[in-house]
Amino acid sequence: MKTISRDVPLSEITLRKYEKPVNLDQRELTRKLCLSVGLLQPGDSRDVIVDILHVLLQNKQKELDSEQIREEVIKLRKKHSLQQKGVASSNIRRQLRRLRGLFLVEKVKNNYRITEFETLISTFEEKIEQFYLKSILERVKEYFKAIK
Repeated sequence: MKTISRDVPLSEITLRKYEKPVNLDQRELTRKLCLSVGLLQPGDSRDVIVDILHVLLQNKQKELDSEQIREEVIKLRKKHSLQQKGVASSNIRRQLRRLRGLFLVEKVKNNYRITEFETLISTFEEKIEQFYLKSILERVKEYFKAIK
């Protein structure tokens, strides 16, 4: 039997550049941020991750469990007249895992919060820009140098 090798990345990040954040409400700002860092794909109608991050940002100084987040997401989606797509508990937890993977959210016991109750910009600069992105760039450079 032949073994098929799969190239599985150790880590990855998607970055997109959009227009400057001017005259956008908080949900739309959160949506553009999710698009900018690859948490949401352009044209994706299943945007519950936007509401999850938005709920956590609205409750910056609190820790919420996944069910509390789910309830708040449902309220937020009703307020904005959005379909209740993706609000199943299992999907909420999956999206929280994605936010954790990008260091924006952390889990403390069974509760979630914005990482260390910090601002998103400080988390981005400290964890994503200085650590995550830097290590990816260094490895890509190694491949460039290895090719002669």
